[in-house]
Amino acid sequence: MRFFRVLSILCVVLFISACSNNDWRTASRQPAGIATTPNEDNRAIIEFYAADAFSWRGWFAVHPWIAIKEENATEYRVYEVIGWQVRQGLPAIRQYQTLTPDRYWYGSKPELLLSIKGDKAAMLIPKIQKAIALYPWANEYSVFPGPNSNTFVAWIGLQVPELGLELPFSAIGSGYAD
Repeated sequence: MRFFRVLSILCVVLFISACSNNDWRTASRQPAGIATTPNEDNRAIIEFYAADAFSWRGWFAVHPWIAIKEENATEYRVYEVIGWQVRQGLPAIRQYQTLTPDRYWYGSKPELLLSIKGDKAAMLIPKIQKAIALYPWANEYSVFPGPNSNTFVAWIGLQVPELGLELPFSAIGSGYAD
């Protein structure tokens, strides 16, 4: 009986700490200082990032995204899959342009999974863009087992094996692309 009481208290404390994480509206989206700005490097750049998912989901899973900067481009183009977009009738794939592709994912600092620069990046960018255009679950999203943001990045890695992309164990849903 005492064991279950201690376990219950521990669960409540963990639940409260998870729920009191940041409000997504006020959580940090600041640059992490990992990426070079486009005016610092005119080469083509491909970077894959992942950060802990928001709130309690971050205990188990990451959210990944892809940043591409073509040679002499003034901004990166970022591609990611977002579940709320599908619930609003929009495509799962979100893309936007930015100077800072390494922004915190709602309070979680990103990790650089892969960086390719120069001629190899320039050669691979069209292949990545083709794979994005052919993504078979562009209008679907499911946290588990997928398709989700990890499925999207895994799909790109499978379509463009020259990347040599390796996702972390916590990329739940990456196996959905196999």
